[in-house]
Amino acid sequence: MRSGFTEMLRGLLDRPLASYYLLLSSAGLLLTIGLVMVFSATMVESYEATGNAFAVILQQVIWAVVGLVCFWVAQRLPARTYRALSRPLLVVAILLGLFLVVMSMTQGKNDDSGIATDNLWIHIGPVQFQPAEVAKFALLLWAADSLVRLGPRIASWRDLAIPMFPIAGLLMIIIGYADLGTMLIIVAMFIGLLWASGVPLRILGVLFGTALVGSVLLIAFEGYRMERIISFSRPEDFADTWGYQAIQGYYAIADGGWFGLGLGESRQKWEWLPNGHNDFIFALIAEELGVVGCLVILALFGVLVYTGFRIARRSDDAFRSLVAAGVTIWIAGQAFINIGGVLGLIPMTGVPLPFISDGGTALVVVLAAVGMLAGFARAEPDAAQALRARNPSRLVRLLWAPLPPAPRSESDSETTKKSPTTRKK
Repeated sequence: MRSGFTEMLRGLLDRPLASYYLLLSSAGLLLTIGLVMVFSATMVESYEATGNAFAVILQQVIWAVVGLVCFWVAQRLPARTYRALSRPLLVVAILLGLFLVVMSMTQGKNDDSGIATDNLWIHIGPVQFQPAEVAKFALLLWAADSLVRLGPRIASWRDLAIPMFPIAGLLMIIIGYADLGTMLIIVAMFIGLLWASGVPLRILGVLFGTALVGSVLLIAFEGYRMERIISFSRPEDFADTWGYQAIQGYYAIADGGWFGLGLGESRQKWEWLPNGHNDFIFALIAEELGVVGCLVILALFGVLVYTGFRIARRSDDAFRSLVAAGVTIWIAGQAFINIGGVLGLIPMTGVPLPFISDGGTALVVVLAAVGMLAGFARAEPDAAQALRARNPSRLVRLLWAPLPPAPRSESDSETTKKSPTTRKK
């Protein structure tokens, strides 16, 4: 019976569009769970503040619709469009980051223009967005494009260092000044891209050491970051100050048990757990849905990560392969940092849980990234061949997605596989 199940699973995974459907199903379920949990986490505070329990979730639903539109657009764009957009998008991300840093260091608000800022957000009228989320996407595309252009020269320190390392370092410093958690995700994604492209380990070791020293300096020169480190190992000693949020999160997890208190039945959301709708939403999931609900979330992230690396491995284009690996490392790293912080495995950094936490910019950007990944899944050689054999109508191609490019010839595929930009397994 076990052998039969294994054969059935293998048969399903061998289907041409398996990557595409695995990606859609895992991301779609995570998004649905996220919207339900944001409503549960915010209904009490929202009703108290506005008299409407649906006020916050309606905003999140609007952002989800915007994100799904971005998903639809992203899966329609070919790889050459992303490569063309990579440099302008990187420039925009750097300028937005610098603007946020300058405004935060001065008065933080420009009354004449109506633009306001805080450490992480830029507010334009009723709309706010987080430049750090745009920076992830921008650096991913630019670094992947640069690595593909370098080709065999990725083994040379000099060719890699100019201009890649100074530009990437500048962006990381700008982001890390206000948001160390997002900077760590960007560092992991950047080093992962270099590793996937075949950059020598000695260069990766130097970069990792440099990033570690930079992170220590950013922590040492910012008081609240040191507080999180100090209270990490023994939050009970700081239960009234630095460790309060962690302690309340542990209470939520402990109350949930195996099967939880029930959807909507959280006690900690009654103004006990700060940021329960955002940074600590996994604690409320544990309280309401229990260990079983947490395992479902982890399983869905596991399927998403497996699918992302599967798309990277099966792609016949070096750029698509690197970007798929980068998006996967980004989502996996962010989920690990958030969940690890909630469970007390690592210090809390304040990054949202992808697809699930409340927050418009993060949701829109991650859905756009997954949409791009979906387009790359459709471009896998077997998937592209199957889709072209179906020859869908013009209406279907207009409403959903155009046909992917024709698969490369065998000789082209072999050349791509032997390229130094793809690490040998």
